[in-house]
Amino acid sequence: MRKRTHAREIALKILYQADINRQGIPASIEDVWHGEERLEPAVVEFSNLLVSGISGHLKEIDGLIAEYATNWQVERMAVIDRNILRLATFELLFLKDIPAKVSINEAVELAKKYGDLDSSKFVNGVLDKINKTHKKECEKDL
Repeated sequence: MRKRTHAREIALKILYQADINRQGIPASIEDVWHGEERLEPAVVEFSNLLVSGISGHLKEIDGLIAEYATNWQVERMAVIDRNILRLATFELLFLKDIPAKVSINEAVELAKKYGDLDSSKFVNGVLDKINKTHKKECEKDL
């Protein structure tokens, strides 16, 4: 498994655990890192970047997801879908060195692996809308 793919999976575990247990990100980070085998520094670094970035921009990220997930409230989404959307939305908005296609594809693969039958379609649809709108807004700024 590639390093960033592995880091996304770990970040998803942390976000999922924090969401389910309502114990907060720091406690979830501690729990997940304690349970993981020895990891490469690049995996730990990227995972921490994702989790801390999502935590710092959660209201903005959830607002966008709510706007583009037509007829869905973020808090009513499946926990795994919600957190996959958060991961990819953070990447789309704040990690300019990662192509949008890569972020979306990685999210869809996570949804196929951890979500239910329709998760990948749902995740792809919402992220596609966010990406297209975000691109247009960035082009307006230029």
